[in-house]
Amino acid sequence: MGVFPGFGSWINQNSQQPLKDESKRSENGESKSVSEKDTNNNPPVNKKKKKKEVVYYNLREEMIQERLWHEAEKKHPWHDPPPKIKVTNKKGLYHMNIELTVGMSPDSIYDILIDPKGDLFFDRKKWRDLMKNSSRKVLKENGPRQVIKVEKTVAFNFFSLTSIPIPLHLIMEENRKDLTTKYKKEKVMLMKVFHGNYKVEPIYVDQERLCKKRLPKSPEEYKKCSRGQGKLASKLTINQYFEPYPPFNLPPLSWYIRGSTIKTSKNLLNALQATALFLRETEPLPEEAIAAREKEIVQAHDF
Repeated sequence: MGVFPGFGSWINQNSQQPLKDESKRSENGESKSVSEKDTNNNPPVNKKKKKKEVVYYNLREEMIQERLWHEAEKKHPWHDPPPKIKVTNKKGLYHMNIELTVGMSPDSIYDILIDPKGDLFFDRKKWRDLMKNSSRKVLKENGPRQVIKVEKTVAFNFFSLTSIPIPLHLIMEENRKDLTTKYKKEKVMLMKVFHGNYKVEPIYVDQERLCKKRLPKSPEEYKKCSRGQGKLASKLTINQYFEPYPPFNLPPLSWYIRGSTIKTSKNLLNALQATALFLRETEPLPEEAIAAREKEIVQAHDF
């Protein structure tokens, strides 16, 4: 599977799926100079060393989860339930609450959600990107917390006739340890108000079978009572608030904006679940690839 930063390239090399090139978080590294030449006509020497990427989970534990899901998928396939979406309106401000269950560990799901390119949100039936990051700039970083400025495009169905890319200019605050994100608009087409948040929480899939009466309250307890054989799924909760500019805040235009926003969200959620299914069915990385990846990263747990 390769569910750590940069796993998009590995998937692309080992399948015919339209997953894109490897996502590299350039903000965590420094560019290397190739303009300086050695006086003895030796090859150019890079004087700046690339910083190691930092992850806020245990890479080995993620690999164990991948193998557990892969083996279970072959015997008893997991079926993700459809998303639960509830939309309310208070004085023109819409609140869309979404709950989604995904058969994949929380750290893996969060990695997909914050992927710098967003390449994994792809509609394989219509062969198009559902969401893609066109630019990303880190404004502030403090351990696992990042504030970033990002420009995205989201595929928006126009009266079911065609799809047009809608640009989103957002300020996002990511917490890569707590698996939470807050976001607000800098500029979003048609939207006077656009902000929200999401979080990813663990679901202890095998707790009743492996833990009996000792129901776990944390991943650590779950690992102990299941003897490391319990699969972790994810519960994704999203709260999205939006209000269109006039005259799009008035019926019937407001009804269309509301319906299209829900439809666009469902398409992205379905793509997320489809990616999780693909990863469950894919052979996990070999041990040597994991060891090589461990040399490239720093695993931080005490921030």
